[in-house]
Amino acid sequence: MAGTYVRGQLMPSKQTRAQSLAEFERRNSPEGLLRRYAAGRVRHFLARQTATLAGAIALGALVSVEIGLLVTVLALLGEAMDCALLARVPLLLDRGVAVGRLLKATALTAGIQALTIGATVIVAQYAVEGGEASLFSFAFLLAAVLNAGVVRHYHDLAMRVRTAIYVATAVLGFAVEVQVGESGEGLIYNAFGLGMTGFISFIFLRFLNEAERRRNVDNRRLLEGQEAVARANNELRVSQAEARQLAMVARHANDAIMLLDARLEIIWVNEGFTRMKGYSLGEAIGSTPTDLLSGPESDFDELKKLSALALSGAPIRRKILNYTRSGDKIWVEAAFAPILSAEGAVERLIVIERDITGHLLREQELADAKERAESGARAKAAFLATMSHEIRTPMNGIIGMADLLAERPLASDQKLYVATIRNSAEALLKIINDILDYSKLEAEKVALVKEPFSLAACIRDAAGILKPQAREKGLFLDICHETPLPEAVCGDSGRLRQILINLIGNGLKFTTAGGVTLTTRVRSSDDIVDLRVVVQDTGIGVGPELAGRIFEQFEQADAQTTRRFGGTGLGLAISRQLAVKMGGDLRLLQGKGPGACFELTLRLDKAGMAVPQLSDPQPVDHQLAPMRLLLAEDNATNRLLVKRFLENQMIAISEALNGHDAVERVRLDRPEVVLMDMSMPVLDGLSATRRIREMDGPQPWIIALTANAFDSDREACLRAGMDDFLGKPLRKSTLLSALARAQENGATQKALGPPGRDDVSGSPTASDGAEPWTSPRESGTTSGRSTRSSAR
Repeated sequence: MAGTYVRGQLMPSKQTRAQSLAEFERRNSPEGLLRRYAAGRVRHFLARQTATLAGAIALGALVSVEIGLLVTVLALLGEAMDCALLARVPLLLDRGVAVGRLLKATALTAGIQALTIGATVIVAQYAVEGGEASLFSFAFLLAAVLNAGVVRHYHDLAMRVRTAIYVATAVLGFAVEVQVGESGEGLIYNAFGLGMTGFISFIFLRFLNEAERRRNVDNRRLLEGQEAVARANNELRVSQAEARQLAMVARHANDAIMLLDARLEIIWVNEGFTRMKGYSLGEAIGSTPTDLLSGPESDFDELKKLSALALSGAPIRRKILNYTRSGDKIWVEAAFAPILSAEGAVERLIVIERDITGHLLREQELADAKERAESGARAKAAFLATMSHEIRTPMNGIIGMADLLAERPLASDQKLYVATIRNSAEALLKIINDILDYSKLEAEKVALVKEPFSLAACIRDAAGILKPQAREKGLFLDICHETPLPEAVCGDSGRLRQILINLIGNGLKFTTAGGVTLTTRVRSSDDIVDLRVVVQDTGIGVGPELAGRIFEQFEQADAQTTRRFGGTGLGLAISRQLAVKMGGDLRLLQGKGPGACFELTLRLDKAGMAVPQLSDPQPVDHQLAPMRLLLAEDNATNRLLVKRFLENQMIAISEALNGHDAVERVRLDRPEVVLMDMSMPVLDGLSATRRIREMDGPQPWIIALTANAFDSDREACLRAGMDDFLGKPLRKSTLLSALARAQENGATQKALGPPGRDDVSGSPTASDGAEPWTSPRESGTTSGRSTRSSAR
């Protein structure tokens, strides 16, 4: 038998043990026991017939040959039927016949065999007159009972069937003796002897079967024990190998490893400890880590708490300041792993320390770099805000004065000069706005609003703003709705309008003949509206080799294009980032005919209710109602410009040069409207507004007047209690519209406290006063047709 010697005893190999246990389970399974029962009965057939033949010969000699032959035939008939089936049991099992079915069949043939044996016993008993063969019959029956009982472990049902028949045979024989008139005393002795023999047979068979059961249990335990011992030996070998590996790892690890006893004294350190701390094993043994590795800046109170916590048995991880043998400071991350006794007390403590000094330095460097970046971002934001204010303030004077000049009767060349000033100023303002928008997108400070709006009106307004430019160049500007537009959607209409203005404006800028076509298509599902807008122009187009760069900041198709048409190259970059932020995209489509073709996709929400279609607001060109107005503005040019804008109105204007004067003027003059600049000396416009809102009595309508162009500025104005917001450069029509809104809202009757209005833009659409030129206002959509805004 293959195996290995363990403590002087041959142990089977793993494969042999597994095979032995599997074979044992197979042999003692219901199928295995049936196979063994069948094989044993067939194998001992001749041995059983030897005893039967001896009895038959005796009966033939003492009684008659016929009786001997009868007994032989009866016995052989039952045995033959039983063994004929038992010999086929292995074949039938291999063919898939159920074990339960074969157990019942073999129990039946066992019963037939027992009946034939019982018949031979009855024949033998009563073939001899005078009951002289009773002992012979009883002995033959007893042998049959013992033969049936020894197979109980293999085939319990067959044993029970045979035993029942043999007991019935004994009872029948005894009953016949009573009937034929045997003496009462003899019957009593026979009955007593029969009972005693049956009881002894029962005890004997029980002993045999119990011994067989114990032998099987012992064999199973032996095999399982061998398997358990083998597993334990294998686990021991694995544990020993792991221990050797762990010892090797611990010895050569870069981390410092200490083994401490229950008094927290060092009993072993690895080579990594020596490399990191400078102390050898001999120098470290017997010392505590606190005594060995502490220095002037160590926190001994914290180390004392750490020691108490370590002895509590809890695993710990801490950052600790250590001092090396040379006095250098190092920071380590220490992990404490306790080894507990059976009672739960700490017997040993494993401490693994990793040098994190460099890591902490890098963290500090990253924190410093982050602080520098944030400081730079703050400086950049402050610079942009300052530049916005400082550039818009003189721009306010340039554009405003140009507007005033344009209202005067001028010669044709003077009109050209004024128009040139206005156009140049507008171009500069567009550049400033693009730079500010891109900087806000880059800093992720653009907040999108989500409010219901009319999609058709938004598209119409964007095109309407650029309609004069198309007419001036002799270009057409067409809108075509391939599918009906929903009455209302929910999203940021201002940002959508900005994207459309950029796309249409680019198309008009780079087109000298033909025009621009804007095509829309929507697909609705549940609460979502997927919008697709295609803007196609007939201009110079974008070559394939340049298509990948046009969405990058400060990029146009090439330098020649920049020199010819101008611009910062930020419009498409801003538009794409806004589209992505709104859940869509902006891309250039190739091969769509002459010129450039851009596809804008957006995902909008359906609005819960339709947005009422409003008529275009008309510019305020009539006289406003008389009012008292306070102009709080520290810049003389801006004050002059506002007074010139309002010189034909019945408005009494008082002035304040700083926020403190503005508060006092409101207290004394009780103006109905205040134009409040945000940036003023002494007291800024926000602080002045808050003080005014704290006053008792009727409150004025306060309109913010500022060159600051950030959304945060607008929100700050509203939080301070202002009612409206006007950005610089200021236009006359915008100012008059804001004052008209103030009168419509009953400025003199305003209640104390900040207003509830959210609409503070005050900017009329660029299509004010223009004739209808696209889809009817009533429907808000045009399906399958387009309307040209101007002739070529």
